[in-house]
Amino acid sequence: MSSSTLKRWLRPEVYPLFAALGVAVGICGMQLVRNISGNPEVRVNKENRAAGVLDNFAEGERYAEHSLRKFVRNKSPEIMPNVNAFFADPK
Repeated sequence: MSSSTLKRWLRPEVYPLFAALGVAVGICGMQLVRNISGNPEVRVNKENRAAGVLDNFAEGERYAEHSLRKFVRNKSPEIMPNVNAFFADPK
C-alpha cells in the first residue's frame, strides 16, 4: 500500500466504520459456522448426503430451540424495561 492510501483510510474518523464492519463480518461468520456444524439440513459429508431427507425431528428441534432463544423467550421485548416501567407505570 502506498502512504497516501494509508493516510486516507487509517484516520480516527474511520475507526467506527471498521468496528461496525468487523462486528457484521463476525456475526456472519458465526452464523455460517453454526449452520455448517449444527443445521440438520446441511450435509457436508458424502455419507450424510447419500442418506437423503431424514425425518429427525428431535435434531431439528434442538437446532431451532437454541440457548439464546430459550433465554429470551419469557423476557419483555423492551430494550430498557426498568426505564419504561418508571415512566409508564404510575405509582
